Amino acid sequence: MREMGSAKRLIHVVAGVIRDVRGRVLLARRTEGRDLAGLWEFPGGKCEPGETPEQALARELHEELGIESRIGAPLIRVPQQYPDKTLVLDVREVEAWHGPARGREGQALAWVPVEKLALYDMPPADRPVVAALLDPPFYAVTPPLQDEAAWLATLDAALAAGLRRVQLRAPGTEPATWRRVAGQAVARCVAAGAQVLVNGDIDLARELGIGVHLRAAQLATLPARPDGMAVAASCHGADDLRHAERLGCDFAVVGHVAATPSHPDRAPLGWDGFARLREHASLPIYAIGGLAREDLVLAREHGAQGIAAIRGFFDAPVVR
Repeated sequence: MREMGSAKRLIHVVAGVIRDVRGRVLLARRTEGRDLAGLWEFPGGKCEPGETPEQALARELHEELGIESRIGAPLIRVPQQYPDKTLVLDVREVEAWHGPARGREGQALAWVPVEKLALYDMPPADRPVVAALLDPPFYAVTPPLQDEAAWLATLDAALAAGLRRVQLRAPGTEPATWRRVAGQAVARCVAAGAQVLVNGDIDLARELGIGVHLRAAQLATLPARPDGMAVAASCHGADDLRHAERLGCDFAVVGHVAATPSHPDRAPLGWDGFARLREHASLPIYAIGGLAREDLVLAREHGAQGIAAIRGFFDAPVVR
């Protein structure tokens, strides 16, 4: 049973991503009389003293659903503050299972196509899990624009390497030049199947039919979310994250996590600092600052959706 403790105790909860032969994911509904009753969640429960997360999850899935399971790789570990508890939701892929899954504790069950998971109302800690299943783990921010052809070639190489979420940003570029180049970049991203957002310029985002990535300074000044587009935000602290959630942003970027040459005068958050901010938000959050692809596992262990970077994705020279 997935009870979550009291009085700010640290509660370690394990949950599983269980898929059927059609690729649908199993959700369970929290029963009446429990915290957050009526919300849907990934099945699991508390890790008891002396248990490994794998042992705890296998036990809970048997008790709750009547299935035998083989627990696979970690997906994401989400720290979350609730009014009366601190919870860490440790989510694992379930490699294999057998036996008819049924709600042995009276809970309703639903097999949900992955693309429809976001339609289900969930506790705050479960929402980033949906993003980890659905959305790209890497968010590439374009480098400064010096040579137009080389810049576009670098973007082409990144898209060819598999990047599927891109923020267009080229500070200091003359507006007319930027509008032209951004239009070409959007066409390349769309052709590659990548989501694309432009930094800061809501009007340009609307003109190009793409999303907007809000700067931290914009968050407190906007009365409402820009309509008809994807919206992300840069956040440097808890207030920024609160503003981003108030606006209904789709995801946020938080940093800088590690030391980076672009901010030599600012102390990095570190992963512990990142996790403390993660505790107070249910948004999917990318970590940024001195990070690369190789940091994805570490980022997921601290509740990040993934890695955002400039140099980490655009540092390889492109030969024209």
